[in-house]
Amino acid sequence: MSKSDKPAEEPAGSAASAWSGRFSEPVAELVQRYTASVQFDQRMAEQDIRGSLAHARMLARVGVISQDDLADIERGMGEILDEIRGGRFEWRIDLEDVHMNIERRLTEQIGDAGKRLHTGRSRNDQVATDIRLWLRDAIDDALQLLRGFQLALLELADQHVETAMPGFTHLQVAQPVTFGHHLLAYVEMARRDAERLADCRKRLNRLPLGAAALAGTTYPIDRPYVAEQLSFDEVCENSLDAVSDRDFAIEFCAAAAIAMTHLSRLSEELIIWMSPRVGFIDLADRFCTGSSIMPQKKNPDVPELVRGKTGRVNGSLISLLTLMKGQPLAYNKDNQEDKEPLFDAADTLLDTLRIYTDMVSGIRVKPEAMRAALRQGYATATDLADYLVKRGLPFRDAHEAVALAVRTAEQRGCDLADFSLDELRAAMAEVKGAADKLDADVAAALTVEGSLAARNHIGGTAPEQVRAAIGRARARLG
Repeated sequence: MSKSDKPAEEPAGSAASAWSGRFSEPVAELVQRYTASVQFDQRMAEQDIRGSLAHARMLARVGVISQDDLADIERGMGEILDEIRGGRFEWRIDLEDVHMNIERRLTEQIGDAGKRLHTGRSRNDQVATDIRLWLRDAIDDALQLLRGFQLALLELADQHVETAMPGFTHLQVAQPVTFGHHLLAYVEMARRDAERLADCRKRLNRLPLGAAALAGTTYPIDRPYVAEQLSFDEVCENSLDAVSDRDFAIEFCAAAAIAMTHLSRLSEELIIWMSPRVGFIDLADRFCTGSSIMPQKKNPDVPELVRGKTGRVNGSLISLLTLMKGQPLAYNKDNQEDKEPLFDAADTLLDTLRIYTDMVSGIRVKPEAMRAALRQGYATATDLADYLVKRGLPFRDAHEAVALAVRTAEQRGCDLADFSLDELRAAMAEVKGAADKLDADVAAALTVEGSLAARNHIGGTAPEQVRAAIGRARARLG
């Protein structure tokens, strides 16, 4: 709406036109700014229009409004949608929120038919519907992005099914794994993230519209018809719960926080792996920055920001939990504060997934650095213990014998695989019976390839199993 289209003599505080008859003075300007939500809830405009059109069609269907009114509402809403998408719609803070802005503009365009649209509903059930519609769209976007992220991880894992690297516990070299196997751990995390979001979507996909302010309405509404129009699976069964419930938003923020935590963990690993002291990978330049003073620097800014933004999403979850914890039934103005943390959590998750998918595709792996690191932590020591156990030595004795061998190797500055058979026997001599269990085939157990191949079961790091896991994951993703 252009300024020339604006009604000429509108009194201050006329935003309260939906309820101003009860009051003897207009709302103060500061209070208008403090209580208005249109600055942020206007992003639900398309969902608001979708909900209003479904409501109008239902009202016409049950005979509350005429078919002519419905035709005018549909035409007016189409024009408003064009104005919003074209950036021509004037959002007015004195009209409080997205709902009143759109309703006022509709009334300006089509007259009394616009005033009849709100029959049988309240802003309470209207906003509850809008939020669910908006969040449903956001979840659908997140599910698609999670799929793309998993596919990017699988593509990189497929290239490194046999690329050996140290697996760590306590950030100490533990046992050999393949880089492909390591990446598949994050595929599994993302799979569960998608499952959580899909479950959240099921629970939020219930229609609040028809609950009105809190008790339902006296008009002969057809809620299942509206639910069908808006692709809701069912209607909210209790009107009080329908207008005051925000646990679906809390559940989404919890799922988003867990997903961001997974991405933050991967970010931490990328940061460590990219350090010159480790040098396992390099990130594409477009995801890094330099230093204003140190010309040699290449800083992993994107993974670092992902770590930081995870705290932001965690904060959104806590904000919503705190917002709801003290509210009596039914709707309270507190709930206006639900949108900004929800929007921010969704925006952060979606943006992070978009950029992460591209970043994973640009990772350059350095297999030689990974292989060198395997020689620094006696990664095949457990394989040597397993070798002894399979030949009859009790596990605790085998553990002690290998620990002695590692201590000797540390003193000599060599790897276990560098010992001759006689040297290895000598290193274990203190443990009764250990040296007698060693034969020439022990050398195979001490190789990285032998260690990897030995873990040939579902979930293991053997290349054969990694290939099979990649295949299963791709089949699930379609």
